[in-house]
Amino acid sequence: MDREEKEKIIESYKIHDGDTGSVEVQVALLTSRIAHLTEHLKVHPKDFHSRRGLLKMVGKRRRLLRYLRERKPAVYKELIAKLNLRR
Repeated sequence: MDREEKEKIIESYKIHDGDTGSVEVQVALLTSRIAHLTEHLKVHPKDFHSRRGLLKMVGKRRRLLRYLRERKPAVYKELIAKLNLRR
């Protein structure tokens, strides 16, 4: 993911100006990285180091989504609809 793509994602999911670390932004960035790494693993199926990194990212995203679902259910539903996540 290059800098412009990252800035575009942050811009579309931020809550306020200067927001780079809210749960919504973190989940959106992780989703983008997960999608990129999934494509990489389709081409390189034996890249086990990258697979481990992918699993760690998926776990982190799952924990952040659980936190969001418990604290702000309306924001959670909106975010998973916007990101096309299955839940």
